[in-house]
Amino acid sequence: MEIRSVAAFCGSKNGNDPAFVNDARRLGEQLAKNGIKVVYGGGSAGLMGSVADGALHKQGTVIGILPKLMVEWEVAHRKLTELIICDDMHERKKMIYARCDAAIILPGGFGTLDELFEVLTWNQLTIHDKLIGILNTNGFYDHLLNHLTHMKKIGFLYEGAYEKIHVRNTPEEMIKWLTQREELP
Repeated sequence: MEIRSVAAFCGSKNGNDPAFVNDARRLGEQLAKNGIKVVYGGGSAGLMGSVADGALHKQGTVIGILPKLMVEWEVAHRKLTELIICDDMHERKKMIYARCDAAIILPGGFGTLDELFEVLTWNQLTIHDKLIGILNTNGFYDHLLNHLTHMKKIGFLYEGAYEKIHVRNTPEEMIKWLTQREELP
């Protein structure tokens, strides 16, 4: 299946490592250069804004989906290709999933982890079958990945669930995987 759109799940903050912002922006640029639409939470701040700005800088298509509450907080990105206002966070996630062929998880906080685990769970339950990539900038997800390995080892993950996660360390590696589906040695 050709990947035409990607959900980008990431922090509404920048984090303490400048590489997080750099990789988020580069990922947006690389997605746009490859003609892949970005679908994300619609915010202008943090890594969310960096992914969107990177794609827009390279004339990419960026669709933001934002709950009404957040528009009132004035966090909406005002330069997007399209900004969709929805009722709540649950509707937001459902709309993002419906519009993407794959999901890329970048560094972030509780919301990002919520989105990661929901997309993994929905894959496991065959609600959808999205490709799932984790951009592991500077080892941000190493501890979590170790815990997931532990969960598999002690029998809490269903067969094949863990294998649905594809980890890459740079935006370029992530784009190569998305466009060519090359597995790492």
